[in-house]
Amino acid sequence: MQTNAGWIDRAIRIVIGAVLIAYAIPIGFQEAGWNGVGWIGVIPLLTGIFGVCPLYSVLGISTCPAKKVAR
Repeated sequence: MQTNAGWIDRAIRIVIGAVLIAYAIPIGFQEAGWNGVGWIGVIPLLTGIFGVCPLYSVLGISTCPAKKVAR
């Protein structure tokens, strides 16, 4: 798959993913009944690391300035 996420988009995804995972592990957060939901943070973390968003591919979107997806 081609990279379709720009560096700002990737950085935001990595930060959001890390915060959600930290919420799941309760590092610095209170233990709550919804901590398991934080594991959803794996998705933005991986899409940020690899620079490929499957949803962007389906919708024909690209935030990567070097590689724009043709519609």
